Amino acid sequence: MASSFQGSKINPDKFHRSQLKFYLFLIPLAAFMALPIVYIASHAFKPIDELFAYPPRFFVQKPTFENFIDLVHVTNATGVPMTRYLFNSIVITLVVVLLTILISTMAGFVLSKKRFKLKKTIFEINTLALMFVPAAVAIPRYLLIDEIGLLDSFWAHILPLLAMPIGLFLVKQFIDQIPNELIEAAKIDGASDYKIFSKIIVPLVKPAIATIAILSFQAVWNNVETSTLFINDENLKTFAFFMSTLAGSTGNNVAGQGMAAAASLLMFIPNLIIFIILQSQVMNTMAHSGIK
Repeated sequence: MASSFQGSKINPDKFHRSQLKFYLFLIPLAAFMALPIVYIASHAFKPIDELFAYPPRFFVQKPTFENFIDLVHVTNATGVPMTRYLFNSIVITLVVVLLTILISTMAGFVLSKKRFKLKKTIFEINTLALMFVPAAVAIPRYLLIDEIGLLDSFWAHILPLLAMPIGLFLVKQFIDQIPNELIEAAKIDGASDYKIFSKIIVPLVKPAIATIAILSFQAVWNNVETSTLFINDENLKTFAFFMSTLAGSTGNNVAGQGMAAAASLLMFIPNLIIFIILQSQVMNTMAHSGIK
């Protein structure tokens, strides 16, 4: 009886032939979901004749690095090398992601576990902010940035993107699940708010932090609006903005498409890397992280 039950386990510890039906469904689905990634990588190495071939070809037949070489040459010819755009994007992205995580987790801790007046109202305002799309606040954001004198500066890239309502909402909901008794026990042991935050709160909300990191990274790394609206100095613009202007900046739309394909791959790779690194944390829940 026991052996029969063991053989029919829903989640066997090792491979079992009963799992084949799942593989038959999931492997084709995974291959289908990976097609856009394969296409981006293949598209970047296509020569000009394959980029404009009809009917379009999914896979590259004669791969070449010419698109990447042209990309470097064009940026050098304009007086602002491609490495400058990449440097700007990397610095801005790192600063915004780190500050967004810090602000969201600290604010979430305060709104979840501290008592003060207008606490509920502040959280409701944050929830209300989730309704506004970036286009709806573009003009007020520009007027504010202009008023405080941040046009044509790195801070124009950083400050507007630090406000991340979804990050605060997510962290606050995670911290709500942490028992108040755990916080009280730490206070009895003499732990300060800083120690409670760093030793208890942060380790237990790692899944939420990973999700915030991915969302913040994508919002900043792919951001074109800031360089378009707030920045006139070409040396302060980002790689995403440069990529958006490639097709028409050379005066030759045909040649520009090859460089745009190469730049698209360069823009996509960091997004893929950060998701691969953090996806295990994103998939975790409070039940998996546990309170020990």
